[in-house]
Amino acid sequence: MSEKIESYPGEELKSSDIREGKVPSVRHRPRVRYLWAAGVAMSRFLEGLKDGKIIGSHCTKCGRIMVPPRAFCEECFKPVDGYTAVKDTGAINTYSVSYVAGDASRIKEPILVAVIDLDGASKGMGILHLLGEIDDWKTIKFGMRVKAVWKPAEERTGTITDIKYFKPMKEV
Repeated sequence: MSEKIESYPGEELKSSDIREGKVPSVRHRPRVRYLWAAGVAMSRFLEGLKDGKIIGSHCTKCGRIMVPPRAFCEECFKPVDGYTAVKDTGAINTYSVSYVAGDASRIKEPILVAVIDLDGASKGMGILHLLGEIDDWKTIKFGMRVKAVWKPAEERTGTITDIKYFKPMKEV
């Protein structure tokens, strides 16, 4: 049978002891550096964005064009056969109206986010992105046609934010 410890030897340390300098302490803010490898497929996607193109991967066995690109087809598990550009237009698959900012604070003007099914990509292949140039979110419809609004070429860095947002296309 083990004994129950009622108290520990020594003196209890309080936060105030550290704040008041009663005990030695060290404050250190490390300079942490890291690298992140995007992988072959995602690197192609990001390079494409920098060039103003949306890149997908294609599988000749299934005939699928996947966006964002993958290194293998998750339908048949075959390595992809290559990469191809798809259009920067598409249709809204689903959307969300958010009154909460990225830092979880409440905001007055909503952020509009949608999954865009891109033209040239297989059914069900889309990217999540912001919607813009919409005066009233109540005018958003499922299937609404949209087009990417790109940053100027000299401002692009090879990130998803090289596309500023997707805007509604004019109906013809």
